[in-house]
Amino acid sequence: MLELNQIKSRLEALEKLPSLKSSNSIPKALEKAGFSRRDFMKWAGAMTAFLALPASFAPMVARAAELADRLPVVWLHMAECTGCSESLLRSDTPTIDSLIFDYISLEYHETVMAASGWQAEENLESAIEKHKGKYVLMVEGGIPMGDQESYLTVGPHGKTGYEIAKAASDNAYAILAIGTCSSFGGIQAARPNPSNSQPLSKVTNKTIINVPGCPPSEKNIVGNVLQLLLFKELPSLDVYNRPKWAYGLRIHDLCERRGRFDAGEFVHHFGDEGAKQGYCLYKVGCKGPYTFNNCSRERFNQHTSWPIQAGHGCIGCSEPNFWDTMGPFEEPMASRQFDPIFGLGADNVSDKIGIGVLTLTGVAVAAHAVIASMKKNEE
Repeated sequence: MLELNQIKSRLEALEKLPSLKSSNSIPKALEKAGFSRRDFMKWAGAMTAFLALPASFAPMVARAAELADRLPVVWLHMAECTGCSESLLRSDTPTIDSLIFDYISLEYHETVMAASGWQAEENLESAIEKHKGKYVLMVEGGIPMGDQESYLTVGPHGKTGYEIAKAASDNAYAILAIGTCSSFGGIQAARPNPSNSQPLSKVTNKTIINVPGCPPSEKNIVGNVLQLLLFKELPSLDVYNRPKWAYGLRIHDLCERRGRFDAGEFVHHFGDEGAKQGYCLYKVGCKGPYTFNNCSRERFNQHTSWPIQAGHGCIGCSEPNFWDTMGPFEEPMASRQFDPIFGLGADNVSDKIGIGVLTLTGVAVAAHAVIASMKKNEE
């Protein structure tokens, strides 16, 4: 990690650059939205902890956020549903995260820009040329790489999605795959995958920062931008190129129902008494023990709730090939063959006692949990 004085020098250099936005600055935008300086600094402190940085970095995180409009961003849409953009942009009560993202210099984003047709194509080419080697590329959606030349043909000049993504990747300073489709192929890559959709990593040899989720948390997107602003380097990544500060723990590790799991208290059918009491959802298909993400901490809808809190198990959407490996979504993994994230073989779950041994995925279950579950089955 860079020393504090190097980070300060980095921010000072950014401060000298002109804002790429013609409208109000980020501080003014936050003030206009009703966020006080105190609110902003509390957010900066929380984001500092979120990025696993020392508390002393909070003022610099705040300054980096204020300078986010110096960073040009090109956002491409490939084979996807636009859900990642929609979840970030359609907030009825904007958070500080979404407001900061609104003021990042989006040089190209098909969902929010007015241009279309040849004008949109020209805007993209112009943005790539103008900011060559300096822009952050964010790609939403899988990349069709089938034999047919017409797959995902975009624009009046008939360029394919692959050609557009390749050109944008070649000239980018940093590349983020936003959402599971771009990170791992998503539903487009599910069997039988007729378009041969592939993750963004198949398009370029450059390192890709994968930000999976269907959709990912807005904090996971903004946090990566702040990381690049602060350090001008990629964050520490896991084996699937996901930032460890966001995807370092399993859903299971911080789940609000973890105590129920350890006590052997499970929902057996949706709507049963266990469901009403907030019991563990593993036996009705929750894939939390297999899924690395921070949903249990960050939540959705202005951080108010998330699927497990709402009563449905995690479906593992931030894992590679989850459409094929995690389904059926409302059934436990049980004794099915499953390749866990480190490829160590099949999962061996004892449905008889209702608790997954899950040793191959690294989830250790205390002995008292097994005993508690056995007692419940005897009753």
